[in-house]
Amino acid sequence: MKHLMLSVAAGAMTLGLASTATIDSASAQDKTEVRWATSSTGSSGFRALTSLANMLNNQMDTLDITVMPTPGAAASVRGFAGGQFDGYYGADVAFHEIANNGGRYEGFADQEHEQQMTQSFWAYTLEVGLGVLADDTDELQSWQDLNGKPVFTSPAPWDTRAALERAMRAAGVEHEYVELDTGLAGQSLEDGTIEAMIIYTAGETSPSPWIQEAMMSADMDALNPSSEELDMLDEAGIGTVEVPASVFDDQVAKPAILVPFFYGFHVGTNFSEDEVYEMLVTIEENAEELAESDPSFSQVRDDMIEMQLRGIRSAGETIPIHPGLAKFLRENDAWNADWDGRIASMD
Repeated sequence: MKHLMLSVAAGAMTLGLASTATIDSASAQDKTEVRWATSSTGSSGFRALTSLANMLNNQMDTLDITVMPTPGAAASVRGFAGGQFDGYYGADVAFHEIANNGGRYEGFADQEHEQQMTQSFWAYTLEVGLGVLADDTDELQSWQDLNGKPVFTSPAPWDTRAALERAMRAAGVEHEYVELDTGLAGQSLEDGTIEAMIIYTAGETSPSPWIQEAMMSADMDALNPSSEELDMLDEAGIGTVEVPASVFDDQVAKPAILVPFFYGFHVGTNFSEDEVYEMLVTIEENAEELAESDPSFSQVRDDMIEMQLRGIRSAGETIPIHPGLAKFLRENDAWNADWDGRIASMD
């Protein structure tokens, strides 16, 4: 994956003559070119990775990160495993599907992969819930009121859909899934093609750009689970958070009760222990800048160490932990010795 980046003097090569190209030793470096995959343009993942890549490229003279949008995080995972990318956008919900060889990843564990996935940097939580037209809130007052109704819960391959659908199943909701282009979601809600759609935030601070656009196309409000549905979610081990209406620029009338899950920008054993360690140190040192660029990183700014611990706990024994992340936590006296057997082998 290492490529020598050369600066060649302009006009030094001419047809029929030997090259007199010179290398500018001040700018030529042995950089790591990183094709880092994320979700599609307009998504929270694309916006966040763009901010992260800009910061790392500026602060680490060993990296040259290119942000690679894909149809969804699942495509970034599959592309990384197949060797198409050097980094990927992975969530705890996907890791559990992979470990169970089910859901969107049925058969994935049975395949041979070119690169081993690891947990290496947990970036934020995404919090998913439901929105409906404000005019429909008298009729639709709980999630189960959507039984049999058309609902857009994100594009089919997205982790946000998997997380929301899991929570809706736990709450006893049997809706009709409708596939849409994200750019049409707000108008589809307005014209009645769907009765409800996903709403979500990153780091409990910022809605995805396409959600913001949808809210400008339709007068929406949050559809929150009832107290009975909240008990059902709790029994299934699914937590919730209350996100203020102000996070949505007051485009919803009340706080939204959302279901969080954990997202990270990960690499694998294609990166050394020291490379990942240095990347994590750089992120921690520049967390304030990151959060200013994208509020999704506010959780990392507030407590980088705790964010990594929460992500590891949420993933459980699904995907190995990168040795660089283990070293980072040990250096900060935060490593759990019970996780020693979960560190990825670099052989």
